[in-house]
Amino acid sequence: MTEQQQTPTAPDPAAIRDAVTRQAVLGALLDQIKDAYKDAKADADKLLEQQYRAVGTTKTDATLPDGTQVGSVSRQGGERAAQVVDDEQFAAWVRDHYPSEHVVRIIPARVEVSARPAFAAQVLAEMTAAGTARYVDPETGEVHDVPGVEIRPSRAASHRLTYTRGSKAQPLTGRELVARAWREGGLAAHVLPALAPGADQPA
Repeated sequence: MTEQQQTPTAPDPAAIRDAVTRQAVLGALLDQIKDAYKDAKADADKLLEQQYRAVGTTKTDATLPDGTQVGSVSRQGGERAAQVVDDEQFAAWVRDHYPSEHVVRIIPARVEVSARPAFAAQVLAEMTAAGTARYVDPETGEVHDVPGVEIRPSRAASHRLTYTRGSKAQPLTGRELVARAWREGGLAAHVLPALAPGADQPA
């Protein structure tokens, strides 16, 4: 005799409405916050980069309207790396100076020539470390000006936001200070005016 299956108990309709309402409200707020954050970050990055180029500043404090520091933004420098910009010139240089690292592949209707990937990676890594498109032969010491390679930006500069940590003088972290200021109504008009109290009221 099989045990009779019990019909699942339906959840409280009020609990369902509360959960769905929270999702709907938070989703709507999240959309506005995401858009506002994207715009704020773009503005900050642009201004911070202009400031860096003008006066060399790499760190800027983030403060609340009352002057309380809640964090700082630091500039992370970009990186430059050796990159092959002309495959044919680079492959020809490898063929002439390091024939064992030169690869010829015959494919129906065409022939491809290139450097062995491991050798190319080694050469590019050494040029990146040296900061110049020159390769020094480890056996002979000969210096090669490598054609088809340039040192170019490989990663753009960026800006990193960090929040302050709590201390004896100020036990609240930067995030907690922001949350407190938000609860007290001191931020909405500055960072999310569309959501500030009275935003929809006629002047």
